[in-house]
Amino acid sequence: MRFQGSICAIVTPFDATGAPDLAAYDRLLGLHLDAGTQGIVVGGSTGESASLDESEFEALLAAALARLRGRMPVIAGCGAAATHKALRLVRRARDLGADAALVVTPYYVRPTQEGLYRHYAALADEGGLPLILYNVPSRTGCDLLPQTVARLAARAGIVGVKEARAEPERMQALLALKRAGFCVLSGDDGSALRAMLAGADGTISVAANVVPRAFGRLCALARAGQGDAALALERELAPVYRMLGVESNPIPAKWLLHRMGLIGAGLRLPLVELSLEWRAEAESCVARIRQLEATADPAAARVA
Repeated sequence: MRFQGSICAIVTPFDATGAPDLAAYDRLLGLHLDAGTQGIVVGGSTGESASLDESEFEALLAAALARLRGRMPVIAGCGAAATHKALRLVRRARDLGADAALVVTPYYVRPTQEGLYRHYAALADEGGLPLILYNVPSRTGCDLLPQTVARLAARAGIVGVKEARAEPERMQALLALKRAGFCVLSGDDGSALRAMLAGADGTISVAANVVPRAFGRLCALARAGQGDAALALERELAPVYRMLGVESNPIPAKWLLHRMGLIGAGLRLPLVELSLEWRAEAESCVARIRQLEATADPAAARVA
């Protein structure tokens, strides 16, 4: 199983009662199939993992596997603040048939590097599912350092890292660890092109929710070494990236998808709908998205 190109950290739509809207979710999965997306993360932070019950996570994962199994990798978001809780999620994802688990560093508890090493080692040894490490200090309060990633990359069952820090030096340190069986993925849309041009295998993306065809094309161009064309497309995507960052993820992404007629507007508290001050800009962004998606060739996302 190869993890590369445009991998979407998919949102979780909710219906009018506040329950996961599986019909809308299936439509989104179909959209990604048509767009050439090369993987889906279910129940990540963009999918509001912190607000999902385990039964809801299982239903979403089962729905994604029913639609996508054998057609693109399905990666389960299995992060938790305690190792035994994350292990339970990894094992359940394994039993349902997920291709891998994306495991964010334990949040709030601020473990040491040795604690992070032992956390991931236990999950790799006992979970029975390939693991992708996930570092996003802005959300978790801890930073998985490259030295610790190097220790973990040598262990069986750990197949990659998603790095959300944008500094070029951090990505370069991780790219030195890349090998067959261990991928390096960007977790930051704004610096993803730079990372891929430097050698990253792909991106686990928020933007791919709203511009799946265009973002897939960006990844394909970058991985093919077509830097000038990729930079030109990135300039067109820049206003979309800006809109996605005006409030906490996934608030803007879900509002854009709602205004595109793909999902309802609902989030779970304490997240709320996009603030009024950003809605006019969001409407302009929707128009740009429609233009970008209309002109992007979905087959081009699969060439890399």
